[in-house]
Amino acid sequence: MRFGFILPDSEPESCAELARLAEDCGWDGVFIPDCIAIETATIPPLPAYDPWVTLAAMAVATRRVRLGTMLTGLPRRRPWKLAREVMTLDHLSHGRAILAAGVGAAPDDAGFYKVGEPMDLKTRAELLDEGLALLDALWRGEAVTFHGKHYHVDGLTLIPRPVQQPRVPLWVVGVWPRPRSLARALRYDGLIPQKSGGPVTPDDLRAIHAHISEHRVSGEPFDLIAEGETPAGDRARAAAQVRPYAEAGATWWLETRWSAVDNWQPVVRERLADGPPDVKDES
Repeated sequence: MRFGFILPDSEPESCAELARLAEDCGWDGVFIPDCIAIETATIPPLPAYDPWVTLAAMAVATRRVRLGTMLTGLPRRRPWKLAREVMTLDHLSHGRAILAAGVGAAPDDAGFYKVGEPMDLKTRAELLDEGLALLDALWRGEAVTFHGKHYHVDGLTLIPRPVQQPRVPLWVVGVWPRPRSLARALRYDGLIPQKSGGPVTPDDLRAIHAHISEHRVSGEPFDLIAEGETPAGDRARAAAQVRPYAEAGATWWLETRWSAVDNWQPVVRERLADGPPDVKDES
């Protein structure tokens, strides 16, 4: 299992510093939100920064950790522009980029509902399918012609290709146990599982892992992502919390601190400095 940290903000200078701290303390990846403007009836507008500028700063500040978004609402991104941005990050980081994608948090992201982006789930799912197909094709460096319901591309070639081949890893949200949602993720490189009505449990992950083994055609490596909050200052307790997810088949644990909104940096810094849980340490 590998261990990443989702920073709850995307301010460039602090994220670059914290990514360097994460690398020094043994974490394997650092991820940041990708939103235009989070705002709801109960949540006032929150600060937000461009994720690709911030990830570029993080790439320059580090040498080893994987870097990416958690996660990108692909239906509000032009796939060809996103393909170029992610490819550039992959070159700047010497092959450390990951793109996590889903339909987007449309009810919470004013970058959807205040600017006329599609809100219905069916349309966003169609845009996600077409966007993922275009990213995969465009990163292969050949002329792409694509005519879908929403996107039309005529002989577009994007070079250079990403450092990682055949593409930058694509992690895709899949809702358990919905077959169509899961099938979408299984076409790519990783599954970020979600479940209606509550968090994904180790038992859920065990069933999801069995589903992946049964239905995924490709024999290429495939990531299964789990996430949650483990305590700072108690690595044994943290390891005990994460170990059932590793045993259920998760390949990444992503540490979160979504609860730390107002004064998040000290909380995140403390947990980063402790290092990731060592699920192999039974002591």
